[in-house]
Amino acid sequence: MAFITYLLTRVDVLLFFSAFVAIFIYWFNGSKKSTAKMPPGPTPLPIIGNLHLMDLNKPHQSLMEMSKKYGEVFTLQFGPKKVVVIAGYKAVKEALVTRAEDFGDRAITPIFSITSNDHGVIFTNGELWKSMRRFTLSTLRDFGMGKKLLESKIQDEIIPFIEKIKSFNGKPFDTHITNYAISNVICAIIFGERFEYDDPTFQNLIRMIDENTRLVGTPKVMMFNWFPLIGSLLGLQKKVMQNIQGLQRFIVKCIKKRRLEYNANDIGGFIDAYLMKQEQESTKTETYFSEENLISSVLDLFGAGTETTSTTIRWGILLMMKYPEIQKKVQDEIKIHIKPGQLPTVEDRKKMPYTDAVIHEIQRFSNIVPLNVSHSTPTDVYFHGYCIPKGTEIIPLLTSVLYDKTQWKTPYDFNPNHFLDDNGKFVKHDAFIPFSVGRRACAGESLAKMELFLFFTGLLQAFTFHLPPGVSREDLNLKPAVGFVLAPTPYKTCAKLNY
Repeated sequence: MAFITYLLTRVDVLLFFSAFVAIFIYWFNGSKKSTAKMPPGPTPLPIIGNLHLMDLNKPHQSLMEMSKKYGEVFTLQFGPKKVVVIAGYKAVKEALVTRAEDFGDRAITPIFSITSNDHGVIFTNGELWKSMRRFTLSTLRDFGMGKKLLESKIQDEIIPFIEKIKSFNGKPFDTHITNYAISNVICAIIFGERFEYDDPTFQNLIRMIDENTRLVGTPKVMMFNWFPLIGSLLGLQKKVMQNIQGLQRFIVKCIKKRRLEYNANDIGGFIDAYLMKQEQESTKTETYFSEENLISSVLDLFGAGTETTSTTIRWGILLMMKYPEIQKKVQDEIKIHIKPGQLPTVEDRKKMPYTDAVIHEIQRFSNIVPLNVSHSTPTDVYFHGYCIPKGTEIIPLLTSVLYDKTQWKTPYDFNPNHFLDDNGKFVKHDAFIPFSVGRRACAGESLAKMELFLFFTGLLQAFTFHLPPGVSREDLNLKPAVGFVLAPTPYKTCAKLNY
């Protein structure tokens, strides 16, 4: 009996000592209780997680509301999947710029996995992504991105675009024709040629790009991303894939044509440059410059180079109708600095601070890619006192930056003064990141900035946009349509020729 009592006492001592050691290690490692947990968030329900808290037609607004309660970094659960949202200018900049390596991967999202098949430049990771992005940036620069050469290509497209608008003779028209003009710029870079606006093949391509951009942001496709097996029963991803396959068939046809006409001494576009790269890499046992990557990279450039800039211009026209006094101030500045009959140039932007401020404010206010394109963590990441496990999807919420109350005086109002000082001079703003920032920032940012200034200024030089008969300013709807990119709700405009 004494032996048993002694043994139990020794066991108690051992347990106490073990517990003490465990507590010491726990404390020594920086209090795992606070740093090893994922960021806070609402309690998930069984099966659906936090789905009941989301307005799937306006997910960015739901996330903005949650950030008020849970802070700059919070966790949500959709089905079995955990997602971390980063909100506010300071936190997003820290993640994407200061901690670029920690948040530098692209998230694996079911809809984008099946559309890209893990090829191309937007939805890939690792050495493949680095090679494709490096080549894409280099090639875009070779074809004039940020240079005078590209300026002339854009100016060449402004002329037929103005003529097309003239053909409506002041009657109401749908601004979707903007997509044709903007797309022709990226087409000239990719394929070495432009298309006529009434070309049925070209119109079908633009329709498929526009439709997919809308569909991938709809509730049914979001359900497919979070619950692939259940979401696949809804079938919307099949329509997305039909459009992708249609676009791919066109691209393959163009590649075959360019290959037949290929001349190393006459590189006319991105496809030609890629074919040259394939030729240079032909002796290597391993290369990333495969046919699949060519098709996907062209598709990435074609889609991104068409949709986002044209959507911004369409927001610009809508906002000029809504605020005619702002439109007039832009036109007054144009008259001072650009001679009649002369197209705007990039150099003019330096002399036109008000116009520049209006364009920037259109981008900020329209907030066309509200959720950003999701990132992920390549390793376990400690951020703001929390542990975010490897492979976690990260949403760097661009809405929370472009509408950050600590950065903008009137974030929910259209206000060009956000980019003007007291003397009317243009001022840059660190929280202006519509193209995102860091390693995954938009590769075509310089091209888009050039297009926005030249097209917007060229349009307001030629036309005054006003409301169709029977429509009042109060009737104009500034709420965006549902989609991955926030496009304006469909509207019509009338264009009065200024000369």
